[in-house]
Amino acid sequence: MSGNRRRPPQRTLAGNRATGDRAGGRRASRQQAPGQGTAHRARRAAPQKKRWIDYPRQNRTGLRRWLPSWRHVLSFLLLFLGATAAAVGYAYATVTIPDPNPRTLLQNNVYYWSDGTVLAADGSVNRQNVTLPQVPADVQWDFIAAENSSFYTDPGIDPQGIARAVFHMAEGGSVQSGSTITQQFVKNTYLDQSQTVSRKFKELLISSKIGASMSKQQILQGYLNTCFFGRQANGIQAAARMYYDLPVEKLDVSQGAFLAAAVNEPSLFQYADSDPKAQARAKARWSWVLDRMVTTGKLTQQQRARYTAADFPTPRKWSAGSGFTGQTGYLVQLARSYVQAHDPAVTDGSLSRGGYQIHTTFDRKKTAKLAQAVAQVRKERLDPAHRQVDRDVQAGAASVDPRTGRILAVYGGPGFDRAHYSDNADTSGVPVGSTFKPVVLASALQHGAVVRPGKPAQPITPSSKFNGDDGIQIKDQQGNYVTDTKDPTGLLHQHNDTDYRWGYIDLRKAMEQSVNTPYVQLGEDVGYENVANTAKSLGLRSGSLAGPSAGFYIGTSTPSAIRMAGVYATFAASGMQATPYSVTAVTHNGSALSGFTAPAPVRALPAAIADNVTDVLRGVIARGTGTKAQAVGRTAAGKTGTTDDYRSAWFIGYTPQLATSVVLFREDPKHPQLQSLVGVGGLQKVFGGDIPTEIWTQYMRDALAGVPDTPFPAPAPLGRGTDEPGASPSATPHKPDHKTDRKKRDTHTAPTRTPWPTGPKCHHHRCR
Repeated sequence: MSGNRRRPPQRTLAGNRATGDRAGGRRASRQQAPGQGTAHRARRAAPQKKRWIDYPRQNRTGLRRWLPSWRHVLSFLLLFLGATAAAVGYAYATVTIPDPNPRTLLQNNVYYWSDGTVLAADGSVNRQNVTLPQVPADVQWDFIAAENSSFYTDPGIDPQGIARAVFHMAEGGSVQSGSTITQQFVKNTYLDQSQTVSRKFKELLISSKIGASMSKQQILQGYLNTCFFGRQANGIQAAARMYYDLPVEKLDVSQGAFLAAAVNEPSLFQYADSDPKAQARAKARWSWVLDRMVTTGKLTQQQRARYTAADFPTPRKWSAGSGFTGQTGYLVQLARSYVQAHDPAVTDGSLSRGGYQIHTTFDRKKTAKLAQAVAQVRKERLDPAHRQVDRDVQAGAASVDPRTGRILAVYGGPGFDRAHYSDNADTSGVPVGSTFKPVVLASALQHGAVVRPGKPAQPITPSSKFNGDDGIQIKDQQGNYVTDTKDPTGLLHQHNDTDYRWGYIDLRKAMEQSVNTPYVQLGEDVGYENVANTAKSLGLRSGSLAGPSAGFYIGTSTPSAIRMAGVYATFAASGMQATPYSVTAVTHNGSALSGFTAPAPVRALPAAIADNVTDVLRGVIARGTGTKAQAVGRTAAGKTGTTDDYRSAWFIGYTPQLATSVVLFREDPKHPQLQSLVGVGGLQKVFGGDIPTEIWTQYMRDALAGVPDTPFPAPAPLGRGTDEPGASPSATPHKPDHKTDRKKRDTHTAPTRTPWPTGPKCHHHRCR
């Protein structure tokens, strides 16, 4: 029975019953596609080829086929890092430190007043480079604490800062710097200011190289010289000047903290002097910088406690915009010319590249007082709105220290900002008139005069007498009459301003009343060469001296107001001539240039001669054509001057401490030639003893306020002088009425021949 027992049905892989179940097998065969079973069995039997990168993944179906395994992720990460490292390594090996941007090499030129404060700066970039030792240590640490506390230990880049910047960019923010001081130095000096990934990558590479090739001191110095601080200031020196009017050496830790804060937001902090919002932000950042100084161990808590909000170092007032206003342009122009004249290596090209620091002799207070004096007298005496003739009146002035030759002040005109570029104090072309007579007198006292043809020169003193009458004929040293082609007779008939008959008068009186004829004849007797040499020894340039003529002795030469102030300064200094100069020192990129030592005074005249000239010129103010100058209220000497047709009017005067020249002339800017001053200020004629003397008096009174009234040296006797032939020792000159206008007699040619009004009933406008 057991042999006939039926076994349970068996299923194949295809899900059919055992082959014994033929019916089931046939059904399975009918369900399979032709050949399918064979191919399927072949695939399972054949070994699969192994791929280098199993992706998409084998033996996986659906989504798992496309998901990378941890091996894939690790492999990709290693591959990426390796490729990145290779690329960075290649970039680092091939990148070079570029040349600095040309603009970062530019500096401006800074001009300083005599007290060390900034007079002006010129150039396209407001920068003056300094060395690191010039920057106080506390100020250096201000910047390090604020910008990069690990500066002295990091390799030039800050990975944490970079990570913060990358994270910020990943969030969709703008590209951030994450920069160290080294990176900022690289950005300022070698790259542009664009915020791009490529520029940032280049910055990192160059910073790494810079960190390996330059010392930290060099990097910090370069950084401080290239930062922008607002107020058009590039570099810490310019910033110290613009914010605190100090050289960088004098900054303290509190001021340094403000500047370190300003680097962070210069466009706002530049207005911290006046804008409440800017000041509030600046105070907060300033306080934070000082706190950082405590954190970095550079300030103690006790030191930090000294700087409260009440101690905030508020910057000085500032307004946008710059330019040469007032007298600034003339002062800068004068200093530049002096520098170029004394150092041929300083050219227009080198000055345009900047880097010069030029220390001048100009006194800030005296310059302001001189400009004020000119403005005040112009306002009181001129009325250009109602008088056409007053519109083109110009003034020039210069003030010199007699002991040293330092040019202390000039007035060159209304200013560059008013389109007046010619310096009236340093221009030539305006005849000096009778202010040249003291030069003739000094030459005569020194060399004597040939008063008799064929005889040696005879000694001359201020008491020597010469013919003072109008219209006399002039003789030369050979006794021949001087010719004049313009005179109908063919001979020179020298004229005074009036035909008043002076007779033979001494040279002192002729100087006081500015009588021309004695000084023309005296000049001929002394000789052109002697007078010209005396003028040059007193500081006048050969090119400004007129040629031989009678007019030369009474002022046809055209030296500048500066040079004429220098001549009279020599008289004030008892004959020691100090050439007027305007620059005391020049540095270029921190190195001092040679050739700017102050000119040493030299003996131009014996002291006895110079002091006698001064004694004569004191009489001009005491009782002559310069009596208005008595208002200065102190011991002074001077001389008025007026030229032909009243085309210029001068007054030059001095005390032992200060010599100042003032010139007035009229010139249409569109037609540059001198015009007559007749009618200016409502006057029939303008003399040196009028408007120029008023300007001189007001300025000198203000400039010397508080200075002791020092007397001049007593003049040494010169002995007995020689008179012109024909003069009688007992002869006395005619004396004009005391109400006579003495100021009319300081010109060397008379346009009219009308008699001078005299007597108590005179109603002449100048006799009142």
